[in-house]
Amino acid sequence: MLKNYEVGSFFDEMMEETGAPKTHYQWFHQLIGQFSDQELKEKHETAQLNFLRQGITFTVYNHTGGTERTMPFDFVPIIIPKQQWKKVEKGIQQRISALNHFLEDVYHEQRIVEAGIIPRELIENNPYYYDKQIGGVNIPLNNHVFLAGVDLIRDENGEYRVLEDNLRNPSGMSYVFQNRYVMRQVYPELFFQHSIETLEHQLSELHNALISHVPKNADPHKTPTAVLLTPGMYNSAYYDHVFLAQQMGIELVEGRDLIVKDDVVYMKTIRGLKRVDIIYRRIDDDFLDPEAFRPDSMLGVSGLLRAYKKGNVSILNGIGNGVADDKAMYVYVPDMIRFYLDEEPIIPNVETYFLSDPEKLEYVLENLEELVVKNVGASGGYDMLIGPQSDEDLRNEFRRKIIEKPHQYIAQPTIKLSRAPAYQDGRFYPCHVDLRVFAMSGDYTNVLPGGLSRVALKEGSLVVNSSQGGGGKDTWILSEGGQPNA
Repeated sequence: MLKNYEVGSFFDEMMEETGAPKTHYQWFHQLIGQFSDQELKEKHETAQLNFLRQGITFTVYNHTGGTERTMPFDFVPIIIPKQQWKKVEKGIQQRISALNHFLEDVYHEQRIVEAGIIPRELIENNPYYYDKQIGGVNIPLNNHVFLAGVDLIRDENGEYRVLEDNLRNPSGMSYVFQNRYVMRQVYPELFFQHSIETLEHQLSELHNALISHVPKNADPHKTPTAVLLTPGMYNSAYYDHVFLAQQMGIELVEGRDLIVKDDVVYMKTIRGLKRVDIIYRRIDDDFLDPEAFRPDSMLGVSGLLRAYKKGNVSILNGIGNGVADDKAMYVYVPDMIRFYLDEEPIIPNVETYFLSDPEKLEYVLENLEELVVKNVGASGGYDMLIGPQSDEDLRNEFRRKIIEKPHQYIAQPTIKLSRAPAYQDGRFYPCHVDLRVFAMSGDYTNVLPGGLSRVALKEGSLVVNSSQGGGGKDTWILSEGGQPNA
């Protein structure tokens, strides 16, 4: 089936350079070898139809408005042996711990700044730093990061590296569960024959982490009431919001469903007002409370920040988390790990150049065709230059933007992102992949086994974001040994 498949000079998740499958993929390779072309096409179509039937969509915004699309899905899974996964899991827990220490520190004592490890101006000039609003505020468990999405890639040697941290409103967790559901429809035989780590209890873990953030002044005799605050059905990740609220058994609310009275948050119900203790918000900081942030916000709740500061409600993820996950602060995460935990980073960063450094700036401007340049405040693959795939005009445009605002951009070497086989249009071909790993923190940090493998389905493309033509794959962690079940 994969006889014309070329590994090339990239690390391939499934295939050896010789063209033989890697040990942990042999059984899967053997299985797809037994299917006819017609059966493979049917499996592909079954997968796409399942997504369509369940209404699993996201919205792509462009100059003409929003377009709703189903998530493109590829049925060749990413398979990771348990031993490899253990290292990833430890590395993610270490990283989230350090980032949470950093957030607690920058809004309180600022020890890392006093020690001269992170420049003060880098924090104070960060648009997501809300010291005026929340400096000195104590929060439940001192935990700012309830749910994190850490994006990993593998380089040409197969080593995992962190590409970026998402600590504000990471999306995509619902797709992990739906990918698994669809794979069970497409390959029921595999789940009976092999030990694949289950996702069964992960939504309970998420719920437990959520309700562990009881605010200081909650009624100790009542079970805390949690809600998920969404901007509404026109948000690109609305499916994610609906799925997570349903699965955790909490109310999905919009700003207009909540009201603040005497610095306490209530939800409007047909039986009157009901006190809310914990808000898992999927609204950006700026829109949370028109009284404290943007006065034109129609999405938030007036007085929410007052209730938060008085310890009457918890807001997750924490307000002001953006100071820790922008692309400039990313460079310092290994230093945070050393400073707060006295450990060496388990998963390294990708080498990154700060363009506010004149020497680095000069090097980057001279070598744009070899580098990736990113806007430190953008996400979703926007305002990004991929040097080797760019033309002269685009490079000139970025050269102009960088010279105008060097502190707004970082550059990284073009890493030979690992690839894996994808099956589209009746054939297998290699596509670049990355992995978003989800970590949920309450009394402890639990890493979801697997995560969202994102695949650049456009041949040769390096951009995996769904908004830019990317799709998803299921991610399987083989239980110890990964041998067939008895």
